[in-house]
Amino acid sequence: CSLTLKLPRCGHREVDNFFCEMPALVKMACVYSKVIEITVFALGVIFLLAPISLILISYGVITQAVMRIKSKARWSKVLNTCGSHLTVVTLFYGTIIYMYMRPQNSTSQDEGKFLSLFYTIITPTLNPLIYTLRNKDVKSAVKRTLCVEKRSAKS
Repeated sequence: CSLTLKLPRCGHREVDNFFCEMPALVKMACVYSKVIEITVFALGVIFLLAPISLILISYGVITQAVMRIKSKARWSKVLNTCGSHLTVVTLFYGTIIYMYMRPQNSTSQDEGKFLSLFYTIITPTLNPLIYTLRNKDVKSAVKRTLCVEKRSAKS
């Protein structure tokens, strides 16, 4: 990020994004930004692909352990817990990897805005919802609400 702040800008330009996102700042630069793109890619491998790789490896180990479980109830509980976590991880890392690991000139400005909005606001907002749906009381309340709405829509 500090590299992008030091890049020279041509004239007075505003960042066409919700906040000073690194890809938006690189696009505004007046210099050849290929070195910056390569640096961002290398940092992306370290800070994005390394953690997601470790998460996926740990889920591989969990899957192997789950395969040995004989009880259906325990199987269901483990898969429910892992499923909600994997959903959040996929939403968060998927959008960030898609945004930072691609060449800067292949992303439209609107797509960049949407992706930055998605991983900074939408994913953290969905996070509590995804985890609370694991709670039996919350699940039953949602089912009751949906059933009441279906009945009232039919009449």
